[in-house]
Order: sequence, then C-alpha cells, then structure tokens
Amino acid sequence: MTQQLGLPESILACLFDLDGVVTRTAVVHAAAWKETFDVFLREREGEDFRPFDSVNDYDEYVDGRPRADGVRTFLASRGIELPEGKPDDPPDAPTVNGVGNRKNAVLLEKIRAQGVEAYEGTLRYIEAVRADGLRTAIVSSSANTLDVLRSIDAEHLFDVRIDGVVAAERGLPGKPHPDTFLAAARDLGVEPSRAAVFEDALAGMDAGRSGHFGYVVGVDRVGQTDALFAHGADIVVKDLAELGGGA
Repeated sequence: MTQQLGLPESILACLFDLDGVVTRTAVVHAAAWKETFDVFLREREGEDFRPFDSVNDYDEYVDGRPRADGVRTFLASRGIELPEGKPDDPPDAPTVNGVGNRKNAVLLEKIRAQGVEAYEGTLRYIEAVRADGLRTAIVSSSANTLDVLRSIDAEHLFDVRIDGVVAAERGLPGKPHPDTFLAAARDLGVEPSRAAVFEDALAGMDAGRSGHFGYVVGVDRVGQTDALFAHGADIVVKDLAELGGGA
C-alpha cells in the first residue's frame, strides 16, 4: 500500500461516484425519492399506503441505480408494474419514465433551494491523487452530473465523465452492473485491475466487485459499514481523508 494515498501500488486510476462520495447530495436524492414515491403510492393506494423508507428502501432499491431502474426495482418490491413510457413523459404520467421524471423535477427543485455542497476531504484527496500522477474519472447514474460538478467548481478534477447522459448515449446498463465503471477505465486507458472504485452505494459495491477492479473503497456516510463489506468493499472509510493524501 502506498502510504500517501492508501491504495495498492498497482493502482493507476481512481473512479469516483458522485452522490455521497464527492457531494452531499445522497440525502437530497433520498428525500426526492421519498416525496415522489409517497405521492405515487398515496394516489394509488389511498391514505393507508406504506410510505417509502428513505433509509432501507433507498439503500436497497434505488441508491446508485439509473433513475428508471430505481423506479422499476422499488415498485417491483411492492408488487407494482408500470408501462415504460417514453423518456420525455410528463412527471404526472403513470409510467416508469413519468415517475422518474417526477423525481428529477423534485430533486432539481431541492437542489435549487438548498444548493450543492462538496465533501472537502474528497476534493483534497482527488487533488492529491492527481498530483501523484493517477488519472481520475467521475462515474454516476445522474443525468445532472456535469451541472453539479460545475456548481462546486470540480469539473477540472476528472479526466473522464461517465454519467447518466453518456450511459444513455452508449447504451450502458447502470449499477449494479459494472459497465459504466468499465467504460471509465477503458476511456482512461487502464485495465480494471489497475483501477480503484470509490462508492457509497451498495449497488456501486456490486459493480466494483463484478467488474474485477483492483481495489474497491466503500464510503460509509450513513452507518452501513457491514453492508458495504458484504457487497464487495476492500476497505470502508467514513471520509476519504482517512486514506491519506494530505486530505
């Protein structure tokens, strides 16, 4: 292990998730999902509906997944199946894409109201990684990744961006499939075994493990260390400052 960065010496590139690793937006996403699903379930089942759990349901069914996959996976857990619809379905459409677009509208409203805050320890760690000659990529299911990075002045910290927009253009399945991380490593010109994945979502851990990456760092922001290890983390930290790099 290199003392400076807390990574195996074989690692040449670092692949970072956005929400919950670089930015403090995971809680905002969870709140947006809860508001969206609770409205949907109330309209469908009445006032006796079982609300969306913004911890357990969020971690198990939507965290880290592309928006439409999150809708399908959670609703399937409640025995609900909707037609797919079209990507530009209005937010009130009773389709997978409609529910997903409602969630995105709620999310953007919350971000506009609350702003976006970065984890300073992560930004300093990424700067140290780059100063040490390692290449970097941002890998996120969010279609708003570029806007979020620009809002925290962090776009320049990444050589490659694989996000919801790029994944759709290339037809890449999202996490827990490893394809978006594999695409980032490929764009950086690095074998997966020479790249480290940094994730806070269980779906991201699954992607890191199934993609056979050289090192998988779990970032525990919400007290799920055991689950991160169970899903494939090599190490779990509460903040990237724990890894070193002067962070």
